[in-house]
Amino acid sequence: MTTAYISRPASAPLVGIGWMVAAGLCFVGMTVLIKSVGAALPAAQTAVLRFALGLPFLLPMLPALARVRLTSSHWKLLSLRAVLHSAGVGLWFYAIARIPLGEVTAINYLNPIWVTVGAALLMGERLPPRRLAAVAAAFIGALVVLRPGLREIDPGHVAMMGTAMLIASGYLVVKRLSEDLPAEVIVAMMSLMVPLGLLPFALPVWQTPGATELILLFAAAGLGTAGHYTMTRAFAAAPLTVTQPVTFLQLVWAVAVGALLFGEPVDPVTLLGGAIIMGAVIFITWREARARRAAIAAAPDALLSRSASGPAARGSSRG
Repeated sequence: MTTAYISRPASAPLVGIGWMVAAGLCFVGMTVLIKSVGAALPAAQTAVLRFALGLPFLLPMLPALARVRLTSSHWKLLSLRAVLHSAGVGLWFYAIARIPLGEVTAINYLNPIWVTVGAALLMGERLPPRRLAAVAAAFIGALVVLRPGLREIDPGHVAMMGTAMLIASGYLVVKRLSEDLPAEVIVAMMSLMVPLGLLPFALPVWQTPGATELILLFAAAGLGTAGHYTMTRAFAAAPLTVTQPVTFLQLVWAVAVGALLFGEPVDPVTLLGGAIIMGAVIFITWREARARRAAIAAAPDALLSRSASGPAARGSSRG
């Protein structure tokens, strides 16, 4: 009897890192546009409009969605992801309107910490010392930016802390789904299900949006859809413990944009924290690239060794 083996794509750390960098740029751009809307609309309504206006961007994904066969397990995971993401997004939109862009991004760094720890504890992903040290250094950098206990706690900070945990939980579900479903399907289902989850909270406070708000949210929807697609591709290409530290780069971009567009002061301590984070990201990227080169170099020797020992092993097994 012949045993059939399903070939799975090999992990590609640098590819995953590249996809996650692209996702970070998209998400920072989306955050800037949402902050530009500000408090002109209620947070829940802004979130619903962001996803509703993003539906046209799903058209290229419809063929993949039509071809896929979703099992009951897929539906459960997709629904769980939608609930987690709906709650997280609602809190996130509330926080964006209340606290500076740099603080939103900095507090959001609790997200990859939860993801990395959750992936190691719940999904069996390896967390070797070099990755653990890099994640710890990045977390220290985020704490330098936040300076807990030295600043007033706004409801926006509390909302962002809730967002970090909820979105991180959703990312773990996405990682599981990415093993079975194409990125297009995961993104399309989220974009269809999340506005339904937010709609009951938006309808009681609904206000008529102006043309400016609609244009900004339409552009934000495009960047958000692109961000989720590239993020899902990153999850499929490499372990979460590789891709998540890259999200710390968003702090540098958010601080720069906040200063240029919204007049938010550039805090030297924030820059120090960003430098620590950048160092951690560069270190883990270099180590992963070095380890990959070593593995590729060792592959011919390993193959030759297996070929030499194969016949003897098969002869002894036949007895």
